[in-house]
Amino acid sequence: MQIIDNMSTETQETTLRERTDIRNIAIIAHVDHGKTTLVDGLLKQSHIFRVNQQVGELIMDSNDQERERGITILSKNTAIIYEDIKINIIDTPGHADFGGEVERVLNMADGCILLIDAAEGPMPQTRFVLQKALELDLKPIVIINKIDRKDARIDYVIEKTQDLFLELAKSDHQLDFPILYAIGRNGVAMYNPEDEQKDLLPLFDTILKVVPGPRVDTEAPFQMLVAALDYDDYKGKYAVGLIKRGRITPNTSVARIDREGNVTRQKITLVFDYKGLSRYEVAEAQAGDIVAFTGITDANIGETIADIDHPEALPSIEISEPTLKMTFAVNNSPFSGREGKFSTSRQLRSRLYRELETNVSLRVVDGGSPDEFVVSGRGELHLSVLIETMRREGYEFQVSRPEVITREDENGHLMEPVEHLVIDTRDEFIGVLTEALSSRKAQLTNMISDTNGNVRIEYDIPTRGLIGFRNSFLTLTKGNGAMNSLLKDFEPWVGKINSTRMGALVASEQGVAMTYGLNNAQLRGSTFIEPTTPVYEGMIIGLNVRPDDLVVNVCKEKQKTNVRSSTSDIAVRLTPPVLMSLEQSLDFINNDELVEVTPKNIRLRKRLLTLHDRNRMRSREAGE
Repeated sequence: MQIIDNMSTETQETTLRERTDIRNIAIIAHVDHGKTTLVDGLLKQSHIFRVNQQVGELIMDSNDQERERGITILSKNTAIIYEDIKINIIDTPGHADFGGEVERVLNMADGCILLIDAAEGPMPQTRFVLQKALELDLKPIVIINKIDRKDARIDYVIEKTQDLFLELAKSDHQLDFPILYAIGRNGVAMYNPEDEQKDLLPLFDTILKVVPGPRVDTEAPFQMLVAALDYDDYKGKYAVGLIKRGRITPNTSVARIDREGNVTRQKITLVFDYKGLSRYEVAEAQAGDIVAFTGITDANIGETIADIDHPEALPSIEISEPTLKMTFAVNNSPFSGREGKFSTSRQLRSRLYRELETNVSLRVVDGGSPDEFVVSGRGELHLSVLIETMRREGYEFQVSRPEVITREDENGHLMEPVEHLVIDTRDEFIGVLTEALSSRKAQLTNMISDTNGNVRIEYDIPTRGLIGFRNSFLTLTKGNGAMNSLLKDFEPWVGKINSTRMGALVASEQGVAMTYGLNNAQLRGSTFIEPTTPVYEGMIIGLNVRPDDLVVNVCKEKQKTNVRSSTSDIAVRLTPPVLMSLEQSLDFINNDELVEVTPKNIRLRKRLLTLHDRNRMRSREAGE
């Protein structure tokens, strides 16, 4: 813990004391290794809920998208009591796109629980979160989770975990960590895999034994770094963080120090502590507590709240830079304004800039026109979660294809982000995956095969080579595969990556799609819409079997004079349409196409809607 103070180092050491009544611990892991499920068990076995209280599963995943996607998106904290000691638990996301959530909350912890799947072993995000934890010198506890899996390989996973610690450790004492074994779904943890499966008491005891209490000075001037924000309609904005030193009480005047060092006078109205899923008011909080308080309406993540007479700033939270960007723009299609409550540039701009208050990995700048805004994030999932959140709030807009963010080195060479890609699949798909990835400039770095036909393939691949690959990956592996990636570094530009997508089927006029028109379109490719779907000129309604775009009239009806008496001539059987999710739509589109997002629909469209405009643009590009 770094304290910025005017006192000498010797004075600080003599005034610091360890709080034995509290432990602050973060739970970190790769996505789907069981963090939130383990937190469920800790909450339930700490008896913070009433006996008859219905709490369900994945208690900490309160966000609708978190439950639908089955992943943690936002970091959250809770608190339990064990043997009269309060344990603050910080649940963090496991997906690499939400690494910023991990970075901003780890500085509130003194220890961490690293969960590793007993079958998968350390994965790309495992390396990322462990590296961040060791840089902050958090005391680690390793849990090999899901040891009941049929394909569990505990000894192999422990060996790989020890190798990872050897690679990332900053000092010798970080190599001394306990290993526990767990089945998070059943709420059990053991010191040895053969031990009786009873409860999570071994984990509770290990936390108290291994994780130190925070070393703090409760008598020094107050100081806290804002690590998270929350909001409700009754109390307003909450600023959440770990008190680094001193004490705080309600109705206290404090100094707010922003990232630029500007100091303003503010007043804290209420102070809240955590227990279980609830916040409760307290008369005083002191150094080492994770608290939330109200009253500072313009607080932002990374700012310092300090004593009014000692306005000393803490180091701001350093967050890794974004790697992808896309353009958010006002919807200008013929259907604009029909389905959304918020569709103007002013409303869109206000919402995007408001997101910056809580989404620390996001960047927003005004675009080339008043109706466009360039939004940068950590990955496709990071940006698509924002898009989905906004459409559920009633916003209507259009977005472009994701693009990588490049930079130049000191010699003026163009650099691009490169990711480490890990694929788990069957060995029968090695050939098709190698062929597909080689065209995307991927370099094979490692391949591990077991005796049961399973294989793990590792690549280094440019981030732009991954755009659009997730869809084809599922097709190539017939659903028998999982892929994960993590930003490796910025490396020299590797050249052009050719698109492998076929052309689009584009609607020729505005109207309603008819069965007869869709049947004609399906003779030329696959369709994305159903009969009675409203369409407009320039809207993409399917995928052509040829590389070129094809304009089709899906509003065409069969002339009644051509209807014969035969029933088979009347009934037209269509192939079911391909219905794409938001992420699939973002992967699908080319640079001359957009995704139209409204609260009710996700449509694909050409950037230039009329065929005349598209031909003129094509001629102009050919002339250049």
